[in-house]
Amino acid sequence: MRPGTGASRGGAEGARATRGASTRAPGEERALTSVAAGDRYEGEQPADLPRLWHITLSLSGAASPIAEVRRALEQLAHDHPFLLTSRYAQDHAEIRYWEEARDLHDAAAVALRLWGEHRQTAGLPPWEIVGLEVIDRETYHQRVAEGYGPPPATPVGVHPY
Repeated sequence: MRPGTGASRGGAEGARATRGASTRAPGEERALTSVAAGDRYEGEQPADLPRLWHITLSLSGAASPIAEVRRALEQLAHDHPFLLTSRYAQDHAEIRYWEEARDLHDAAAVALRLWGEHRQTAGLPPWEIVGLEVIDRETYHQRVAEGYGPPPATPVGVHPY
């Protein structure tokens, strides 16, 4: 039995009496509402201060010369100073770094633009993003302390798989 439902009130009628009478006709769909990105619930304090988000961006595509992939990722690390570590092979890479953003939506949007915006200037391969993880700082440290989740980003730098 789910919490908040009547135990022995006679099935659906008893459950409705426990929760209060429904204003919907039988079979009528309930309207769903959503909260747009950045909207707040009543009583929430504004959270305009930026927070740190740990980003893991996974990319994949056609094989490229390994020396060119390494050089491109080193250039990306130079262009993007918050880059912690990159792991790479001829046909895929993983980039991990900290991003400062107001909320998860902003951090994810910046992360999803990173590869495309630096592709020409850093000479990055024409790979597609195949994975994205965005977690807040507290969650990252909690995972590390509990021994699961992304391992600490050491050693810092660009490394082959």
